[in-house]
Amino acid sequence: AGGIDRAGPGGFILGSVRRRSFPKEITMKQFEALTRKDSQPVRYLIVDDSVFARKSLAKMIESFGGHLAGEAGDGCTAITEYARTKPDIVLMDITMPQMEGIEAVERIVQEHPEARVVMVSSVGYQDNILAALQKGARHFVQKPVKPDALYEIIRYVLNDDSVAAPVGAAGESAR
Repeated sequence: AGGIDRAGPGGFILGSVRRRSFPKEITMKQFEALTRKDSQPVRYLIVDDSVFARKSLAKMIESFGGHLAGEAGDGCTAITEYARTKPDIVLMDITMPQMEGIEAVERIVQEHPEARVVMVSSVGYQDNILAALQKGARHFVQKPVKPDALYEIIRYVLNDDSVAAPVGAAGESAR
């Protein structure tokens, strides 16, 4: 073979091409699994009118060790899906057809005060985020959603045992 490289399997020239090592981060980063207090996987309801956004969030929660309990494309469906699936965490878009996320949060929390809803919002909707928090959402994350940020917010919300009370409702009778 005196100086001539022969083609190996797949037509690659053996010996003359240095193998490149690719970073292991090509697939979604794996996180330490977030679990419920009973060590079971966290169950999620993802609510967004964008199928792409729902799929993206679903991949993230899977990388957190979570289980997709249900999906909804609007606030009305979110209310019925919450009652049907009883998820541990709801990831809810604010802007949707038929019923906005803010109204859906309010209705879900009225019926299920233990509901843990995290709003997912685009930039420039600070007033809507504040309104959602006042209606009972526990936290919010900004689009485009970064897995590290979502992981930390979910971890915080899971460990927050307080039952959400609409802002202004707590302590009103004490006056």
